[in-house]
Amino acid sequence: MRKIGIYAALIGLALIILPYFGLTLRLFGMIDELGQTPAWAIKIGLIVVGGVLFFMGKPDEETELELPEENSAE
Repeated sequence: MRKIGIYAALIGLALIILPYFGLTLRLFGMIDELGQTPAWAIKIGLIVVGGVLFFMGKPDEETELELPEENSAE
């Protein structure tokens, strides 16, 4: 879920930032045809949903530090 959240948030950020450079994502080009308000709602919604999925998802792997045990010399 975290990976999906990251992708959704990155797509939302790209949809907001790229038009300032004269670029768009082809797959999501139809969003701008819906009008200015719905397009912004979708873009911000992608970022919010991505953030929620990222923080609600559990980490991929839990890494535990294993300390070497001291052997007692008997």
